[in-house]
Amino acid sequence: MLRLQSALGLLMLVLVAWMFSEDRHRLAWREVAGGIVLQIVLALILLKMPGTRLIFSFLNQAVQALSAATEAGTGFVFGYLGGGEPPFQVRPGASTYILAFRGLPLVLVMSALSSLLFHWGVIPRVVRALAWMLKRTTGISGVEALGAAANIFVGMVEAPILVRPYLEKVSRSELFTIMVAGMATIAGTVMVLYASILEPVMDGVMGHLLVASIISAPAAVTVSKLMVPPVERGVEGALPLEREARSAMDALTQGTLAGLTLLLNIIAMLIVFVALVHLANMVLGLAPAWGGEPWTVQRILGVVMAPVTWLMGIPWSEARTAGSLMGVKTILNEFLAYLQMASLPADVLSPRSRLILTYALCGFANMGSLGIMIGGLGAMAPARRPEIVELGVRSIVAGTLATCMTGAIIGLLV
Repeated sequence: MLRLQSALGLLMLVLVAWMFSEDRHRLAWREVAGGIVLQIVLALILLKMPGTRLIFSFLNQAVQALSAATEAGTGFVFGYLGGGEPPFQVRPGASTYILAFRGLPLVLVMSALSSLLFHWGVIPRVVRALAWMLKRTTGISGVEALGAAANIFVGMVEAPILVRPYLEKVSRSELFTIMVAGMATIAGTVMVLYASILEPVMDGVMGHLLVASIISAPAAVTVSKLMVPPVERGVEGALPLEREARSAMDALTQGTLAGLTLLLNIIAMLIVFVALVHLANMVLGLAPAWGGEPWTVQRILGVVMAPVTWLMGIPWSEARTAGSLMGVKTILNEFLAYLQMASLPADVLSPRSRLILTYALCGFANMGSLGIMIGGLGAMAPARRPEIVELGVRSIVAGTLATCMTGAIIGLLV
């Protein structure tokens, strides 16, 4: 019954995307159907093929190795604050783990490694292969296929840089597809960080996060073409993936500096968002209690998003908790949502529901990301800035629908 629920949810999510369409009479059948089929086929191949568990186990070991390597660096710089041996005896039940000094610096290491892999040509080859697959199966242009595929590995601003020469000339529909792909996926720099957070409560989570980002790319194509159907074709052309670093050391340096900016942004956003949620809960606490419990932001979001999580295949008894996590992800960011999910008692959400939510939360679709996207894309294509701003909120809706479609497909398969 839960699988049938997920199947119904997938159809309903497609219908919702169509209801948000700018032109409901124009439907890009090939792009929409191709995106759905490719998403399902990729999910079946990546999750059901022999050896999947072995691959996921290897990826988890890689995460643990990266975490240990990062801790060696933070312990050397920050001492016991960064994971080194404390100069005192830790009391039973206490912990010296500090997120800012031990967990978050993983972003620095991943950013440096990503830059190095890009310089060596590893990431460009994988991106080209995925872009070719998207183009062949959905019929989208090479520009938007490359922009969408790149989002699987890099951020929503870094991916459009690869197609920057074409941004002024692409059609409105192609521009929207690139934006939605950025909202529906996460960057590799934070993927390992999220895996390190969820690894204690979920086996093979790194593999699941990678699969989520891969299969959400065709979902982004489906939803974007439903909401902003293509009217005219943009400019096609050769799409080289240029390497900006002059050497491996230059790549490591550039990646580290870029990671430092990202790390500081994450720390700042966490402080501000957690503080604002706490402040909002204090204000809501002044209202009369409902059902014997005070009003909180999480509780309100749980009520609003519960039907959406039910459509993905989560039982109604768990839908409100799941809806709260989806709401935190949409209003604040996915990092806070993953932190909250990792801290939930084991009996609050079933393993199946946790798995579906891991996929549904795996995207950048939130208000903070919108500001980043408008700033980045607006700088790369100044003439399109008003259009980018106009499509901004729609891209959040589309990105959320795309990741929810991914969650529903996982609900079909587990």
